[in-house]
Amino acid sequence: MYSTCLFCKQPLGTNFTFATFPTGRRLAFDAAKGRLWVVCRKCERWNLSPLDERWEAIEEAERLYSDTRRRVATAEIGLARVADGTELVRIGTPLRPEFAAWRYGDQFGRRRTRQLVLAGVGLAAIGGVVIGGATLGVSLASFGWMFSQLGRLAIQGGQETIVARIRTDEGRVLPVRRRHLAESSLSRGSDGSLAIDLRYKNGQSRFEGPEAMRIASIVVPAVNRFGGSRQTVAAAVGEIENVGGPERYLEQLARRAGALTAVRGRPHRFGRRGKIGRTGLYGLTRADRLGLEMALHEEAERRAMAGELALLELAWRDAEEVAAIADDMFLPTNVQSSLERIRGR
Repeated sequence: MYSTCLFCKQPLGTNFTFATFPTGRRLAFDAAKGRLWVVCRKCERWNLSPLDERWEAIEEAERLYSDTRRRVATAEIGLARVADGTELVRIGTPLRPEFAAWRYGDQFGRRRTRQLVLAGVGLAAIGGVVIGGATLGVSLASFGWMFSQLGRLAIQGGQETIVARIRTDEGRVLPVRRRHLAESSLSRGSDGSLAIDLRYKNGQSRFEGPEAMRIASIVVPAVNRFGGSRQTVAAAVGEIENVGGPERYLEQLARRAGALTAVRGRPHRFGRRGKIGRTGLYGLTRADRLGLEMALHEEAERRAMAGELALLELAWRDAEEVAAIADDMFLPTNVQSSLERIRGR
C-alpha cells in the first residue's frame, strides 16, 4: 500500500489498529462492494487501496465499527472512532441503532458504588457519635431529630448544595441547588422537542430544543446521583432500543414527561422518612432517569460527529465512481469469492 496521497503527495499517516493495513488515520470501506479507501487528512481525497491488500482490513473494519462505542450514521454512510483514534467511514445500509449496555452499566455502577460508600462513611460517623455518647452516659434522646437529619443528609446530600452551574447563551450563570431539581420539570416544546422549565437560585426559565437538551444533560446526572443497578440500566437500554434510538426516545419522553415531572405541593420539601420527593425531575421512573441521561449523551455525541457526514457523503460519491472503473478494469478471479465471503459475514 502506498504511504502518500495520490493527489497531494502528503503522508497518509499510520494506524495501530490494522496489523495488515497500517496506513491511514481515516479508512473508508464498503464491505458489500469490497472497497477500501484511505482518506487523506490534508486534501480530504479518497485513495483507493490495491485489491490484494484490502480484504482482511475490510472484515476487521466492519467488526470494529459494529463494536465501537461512538458512531453515527445517515441512510448511506456512517462514521466511528476506534480506541487509537483511527476513524472508520462505513458505506452501506446502517446498522441497527444499538446501545452497548456495558458502556453505561460500568459508568452507572461505579457512580452507585461511590455514593453508597460515601453515604456509608457518613452513617458510620454518626453511629460513632451515638456509641461514644452512650459510653459517656450522655442521653441522646433529645438529639434524635438531629441525628435523623444528619442521616438523611449523608444519604441524600444537602438540599441547598449547588449541583450545577448553567451558563446560558446570554452569558449568565444560573446556580442550581439540589432542591431545585424537584422544582424543575420537562415537557414538550413548541416544535415537539424536549423542553425544560428550570428552577435556579432566584429565578426560573424555560428552555427548548438543543439548549434544553444541553441543560438537561448537565442537571440530570445530579438526579441520577446514585447511578443504577444492572437491571435498571438494562431496562433503560431496552426502552431506548425498542423505540428506535435516542432521538426517538427523547421525542417520546417529551410527550409524557409533562405529567411525570409536574411540580406538586411544596416541591422544595423532600419526602418523609428520608426519601426524595417524587416531584419535578425526581418524578421520572428510575429507568427513565437513566434512559434520559444516556439518550442525551448519545445525542450530544451524534451532533458532534454528524457535522462531518455531509462532506464525507459527497466525497464518497465521487470516489465511488472512480473505484467502480478501477476495480472493474482488471478484476482477478479470486475477488468475487472474497466479496461473497465478506457479504456472508
